[in-house]
Amino acid sequence: MSVWIAAICIAVALILGFALGVLYRKKVSEREITSAETEATRIINEGIKTAESKKREALLEAKEEIHKNRTEYEKEMRERRAEQQKQERRLQQKEENLDKKTDALEKKTDALNAKIAEAEAHEEEIRSLKRSELELLEKISGFTAEDAKAYLIQQLADEVTHEAAAKVREIEAQYKDEAEERAREIIVTAIQRCAADHASEVTVSVVPLPNDEMKGRIIGREGRNIRSIETLTGCDLIIDDTPEAITVSSFDPVRREVARLALEKLIQDGRIHPARIEEMVAKSQREVNQAIKEAGDRAVFETGIHGLHPDLVRLLGRQKYRTSYGQNVLNHSIEVAHIAGLIAAELGADVNTAKRAGLLHDLGKSIDHEVEGSHVAIGVELARKYKESEEVIHAIEAHHGDVEPHTVIACIVQAADAISAARPGARRENIENYVKRLEKLEELSRSFPGIASSYAIQAGREIRIMVKPEEVSEDEMTLLARDIAKKIETELTYPGQIKVHVLRETKAVEYAK
Repeated sequence: MSVWIAAICIAVALILGFALGVLYRKKVSEREITSAETEATRIINEGIKTAESKKREALLEAKEEIHKNRTEYEKEMRERRAEQQKQERRLQQKEENLDKKTDALEKKTDALNAKIAEAEAHEEEIRSLKRSELELLEKISGFTAEDAKAYLIQQLADEVTHEAAAKVREIEAQYKDEAEERAREIIVTAIQRCAADHASEVTVSVVPLPNDEMKGRIIGREGRNIRSIETLTGCDLIIDDTPEAITVSSFDPVRREVARLALEKLIQDGRIHPARIEEMVAKSQREVNQAIKEAGDRAVFETGIHGLHPDLVRLLGRQKYRTSYGQNVLNHSIEVAHIAGLIAAELGADVNTAKRAGLLHDLGKSIDHEVEGSHVAIGVELARKYKESEEVIHAIEAHHGDVEPHTVIACIVQAADAISAARPGARRENIENYVKRLEKLEELSRSFPGIASSYAIQAGREIRIMVKPEEVSEDEMTLLARDIAKKIETELTYPGQIKVHVLRETKAVEYAK
């Protein structure tokens, strides 16, 4: 029983303690709230006082700023007003000056109008006097004004024409002398700078034999070996009494070279029969083709020409085995290219084009034994086929005078070709035979009636004939040229072709005394 009482007492004590604690905390909280409110009221009051102070300061600063801006504005306005007054005074002065100038201009205009009127009156008086003078002159001379003007103009034109013709003749003579002298210097310089060796070549090849017994082995049983060689190479083998030698003859220099190489290989090998001959001919053909390519490449390298079509290079290489009057055509073409380049450099022309045209000028000789036509026509077709320039094509076409050259390059190539061919020793024909052939050509052309003179030029490739105009008419010239060409074909032996050039001209000469 006492335990329950004690527990109840403890519970009551706890409840009372808790209630007392709550009451205490309430009082403490109320005191803190009251203190906080007091502090908040104080802070608010201080904030209000601070804000009012800031407000007063801001109002003072604003008033000062407004006062300052107003002062600056008034100052600026005073300055602008002063500047405006200054501009107005300046403008007023300009207006006054302009008024003065306008008045002066009006006075000058009035004076000028008066002078113009006076000048017009004088001009009218002068015109009247001129008319009267012209009427008097026409009456005295018997010419009208237009007739007199035409007469004077005609007299002046005749005088000017005469003086101009005289001046033109003087200039032509002067420049002709200078041009001839300059041409000689250029050609001599080109020849001196391009000195080349020459060796005449023949159109047959001689193959040496170790002994005469080898001739019989080459002929073979019943001639089968020699027939096989001739069939495969297209050449003729001449086996005669010449000791230890066989002559290979062919119009095609490439075939002749193939046959020569094949014979040398067969003689060195010693086994000579149709199968071996066929093998050696094929091998020689490959070697010659390679030599042709190397020769073409050498020519292009020596002349410094680039961009040639490979087929053109091979055609150039074929010229290694082609001769003209004993002169190697490839060496001749290379020399013409060098000479043409030197002359072009002296004249200020295109050196590369001149060298290119010089190297290709005899291109047709590479295949002229295979294709019908002159080597000039063949060369032109080949150049067109492989897209060479028109300037190069024209130079090829004109280098023997088949057409008139109308470019500097064509004239240069023509001269270079003649220089290369005319060198002493360049061609096999001796000087006596050469002179006799040219004399015979001139003598034959002079045998026709109406011929005043004839000259063999271009190393005998052209005969230039001057006819008497009173005996040979324009229409008869064509017939005369045809008759001379027919007679040359009948009576003379010559390589290539000869151009017959007939000229007829009438001259009038007068002397002023």
